[in-house]
Amino acid sequence: MTCDRLVCANCAGPVNEGRCPVCRASRERMEQEGPFAGLSPAALLALVLTLIAVAVLAPVLANQAA
Repeated sequence: MTCDRLVCANCAGPVNEGRCPVCRASRERMEQEGPFAGLSPAALLALVLTLIAVAVLAPVLANQAA
């Protein structure tokens, strides 16, 4: 998740602007999250399914090439 569309409950401003200490703390915490934090659940599911398909199809394609 990104903080582009989040609204602060403390100051009612956009979190990405960091108007108050709560905004700045939330923005800091979100920036420290891992590399997959910005991906939607649908994108993560697509990535996992693609990796599974590659793992299943790689041996099959290797046997056809040999």
